[in-house]
Amino acid sequence: MAALGGASRQSLIAARKYLDEALKDTSPADASTLSAQLFAIVTLLDSSTSLRRAMSDNSRDSKSKATLVSELLGGTNSVLTIELVSKLTALRWSSPSNLGDVIEQLAIEAEASVANQNGELDRLEEEIFQFSRILAGNLDLRQVLNSTKYSAESKRVLIAKLLAAKVTPSTARLLAELVSGMRGRSIEKTIAFYASSAGARKMRVIAHVKSAVELSQGQKDKLVSSLSGKIGQPVRLNLELDPKVLGGLSIRFADELIDATIVNRLADAGRALAV
Repeated sequence: MAALGGASRQSLIAARKYLDEALKDTSPADASTLSAQLFAIVTLLDSSTSLRRAMSDNSRDSKSKATLVSELLGGTNSVLTIELVSKLTALRWSSPSNLGDVIEQLAIEAEASVANQNGELDRLEEEIFQFSRILAGNLDLRQVLNSTKYSAESKRVLIAKLLAAKVTPSTARLLAELVSGMRGRSIEKTIAFYASSAGARKMRVIAHVKSAVELSQGQKDKLVSSLSGKIGQPVRLNLELDPKVLGGLSIRFADELIDATIVNRLADAGRALAV
């Protein structure tokens, strides 16, 4: 992904929360469909400068952009996809191309969420890494995938023959998108972006929890259930005992922090008294 401007970086944070909402109570099949449709929308945006501008124009009201999304995408996309993209067009973007960049990241994360629901997110990450090692050791394959002489479909077929039977379905789908939708990047840079985006989803579903005391199994189960409901995905806990917490919990996942510790509440009270 190209470097995001300040407004787009903030919009990415909001966009990932919108993805969480979209994934709540969504089956793996529906999440995979969402991913495929988002990838197709990226291709559509990349094909039209005027469309990118219309959908990311900060001077247009969100209602008119939502109408545009519905009219343009309504016949071939799910309600889930249309609602998500409509929310994205209402955000502020530093440049028109950033909207497509973020939709691409969400597409990758949506498929990574399928792997997470199937208990295969770690394996997906490892398989993307192994694919990068295969490329690093195979000049001919790199040249084919970097070449514009070969169609996107022919590259999909090649990768399917090489890897489809050896990797998870989510990995196979992502690698097909990876080799056919490099968006002007080299294959090496595209793999790095996909690996980073899959890693971002993993960070979001691993909650780092600090507590002064060991949590009971019942407390862990309740916390997992609560966080899974918030994120819309199965969540794993990394627990850390920290005497400085005093009481309560500090929970971090990706770019969010939930600090309900006594230390934090005391600090808040101190700041309020100082005003």
